[in-house]
Amino acid sequence: MTMQTVPGARGQRRFVTRMGAVLTAVLCVGLCVGGTTADAQERDFEPVTDAMLQDPDPADWLNWRRTLDGWGYSPLDQIDRGNVHELQLVWGWPIGRGLSQPTPLVYDGVMYIPSPRNVVQAVDAVTGDRIWEYGRDFEAAEALEAVGAGMRTRSIAIYGDKIYVNTSDAHMVALDARTGEVAWDHTVADYRLGYRYTSGPIVVAGRIVAGMTGCQNYKNDVCFISAHDPETGEEVWRTSTIARPGEPGGDTWGDLPLTFRAGADSWIPGSYDPETNLTFWSTSQAKPWARVSRKTDGDALYTNSVLALDPATGELEWYFQFVPGETHDLDDVFESVLIDHRGRRSLFKMGKHGILWELDRATGAFVAAHDLGYQDVLDVDPGTGEVTYRPEMIPVAGVELAFCPDFGGIRNWRASAYHPGTQLLYIPIHPTCVRGMFTELEQVEGNDYYANRGWFSRGSTVHPASGEHAGHLIAMDIDTGEIRWRHSTATRPGTAALTTAGGLVVSADSNRHLFIHDVETGAMLFETRLPASAQGFPITYAVDGRQYLAIPVGGDRTNAIYAFALPERSAASRWHTPAGSRDVRDGRGSDRLAMAHARGVTSHRVGRRFPDD
Repeated sequence: MTMQTVPGARGQRRFVTRMGAVLTAVLCVGLCVGGTTADAQERDFEPVTDAMLQDPDPADWLNWRRTLDGWGYSPLDQIDRGNVHELQLVWGWPIGRGLSQPTPLVYDGVMYIPSPRNVVQAVDAVTGDRIWEYGRDFEAAEALEAVGAGMRTRSIAIYGDKIYVNTSDAHMVALDARTGEVAWDHTVADYRLGYRYTSGPIVVAGRIVAGMTGCQNYKNDVCFISAHDPETGEEVWRTSTIARPGEPGGDTWGDLPLTFRAGADSWIPGSYDPETNLTFWSTSQAKPWARVSRKTDGDALYTNSVLALDPATGELEWYFQFVPGETHDLDDVFESVLIDHRGRRSLFKMGKHGILWELDRATGAFVAAHDLGYQDVLDVDPGTGEVTYRPEMIPVAGVELAFCPDFGGIRNWRASAYHPGTQLLYIPIHPTCVRGMFTELEQVEGNDYYANRGWFSRGSTVHPASGEHAGHLIAMDIDTGEIRWRHSTATRPGTAALTTAGGLVVSADSNRHLFIHDVETGAMLFETRLPASAQGFPITYAVDGRQYLAIPVGGDRTNAIYAFALPERSAASRWHTPAGSRDVRDGRGSDRLAMAHARGVTSHRVGRRFPDD
């Protein structure tokens, strides 16, 4: 292969490699990736600031959902309704084997990719060529794989000149963003007690904030959210996600000692609102799943809740528990979407029950709840938000119970996306029902949760109301709960949703199809079949005036990132960035959208079920 140097964005030097066919390169993962040696190149690097993270350059994808409000929306509009059918594959890059659900980050023309087993790769976002790779050596790799976590890494964070990685053995690691070298490695918790990370941190007001998972086993400690110094990794504060005996809310677990208070994992990244200066983190269900198994019928605070924390101290400002004493493994741990709506600063969330909740994010007050109508286990008072279980749906040990949905929920980790133009949320869902029996469990410290969760399954089925379709992408009105349109598929959704200012929403099924729809009508504008099923969080970004769409795919041996773009001449003539264009999130004018046209850069065309957390 030959290499040439061309001018890059912001005065950097970017290395462009002329390669052979992209698919050939992707399939040679065993030869092309090599070990963990770095191929870093010298380049100028402007440190990432809090201001950049709170109002990202439209060309970059700096946070898990691009912005800290959780929208999953990009103001880029070069790829739009009128030309999206022209998309073509530009490059592909293999990532390591294992359970893969990644969100790439892009900054200044470089893509940072989280991979299974906590590998992180930096590649040129124009060509896919590797810049550096970080690989981690584990003290007990086989044990970590066996726990069921799959050693996945859904997301990472960028701040200053570092990339921050949460690891499967409960460490937080800072890497030099230019070289991949380890700046520091901080032990947050003891992995031998089950603690682990499956998602990355976010950066909030100069702190690296992360939620811990792996809290399923009985031990004399609980899950937590913690903040860390970005330069050293030292812990600044730690907030427990389970109310301890003698603390406020501690009585909601009855007389259970701390050892037998499990769950409340925080395994999806949080959101941040600089206006209220609050960061919002959600927690999973209590464990074991059923009240009868965990031997308490109390509310079990702060499980199945959203917590509003002061980013400077970790102090709990308010909480809202969606389903007190949840008893079917149907939690609301997923993304918190922050939208200013009808004069109110609102927080929207949909969990496994398929209920879209709206809260006042300044106070935590209930505003509204819109039920998709698939779940049959509880009722919500529309005036107060109070939840009441239907009596026949409360599990009894050894008694068979049928309910909807199953433990995967109406939706799961595949995040929704908001579009400010339509004021709709686009949500991947997969309605189901299940039948089985909950059981009593012996309370023993150090139990193996994954060996016995107190449940004997009789099998899951697609929800009767879903017909022959296992999956749907729905466009939901945040004001009324009305479903404006839906796209139904034979298989479940494969990825999170992504929306753009080009009037597009991106989704995928788990049968290798990539779909791009009109955000207003749902009309199918682009469809292609990928080499493997899309799996993770699609993103879009721009380099030198050309917009790209990056799609992660996953199937263990077929894990890769595929980047699409318009043909180069088409991209150069269709860059829709008139003077005075702005980021519609906050109405602030932004000259950063006035990007130059493309500068003639060479085009390079060419069976095991893990727990959710």
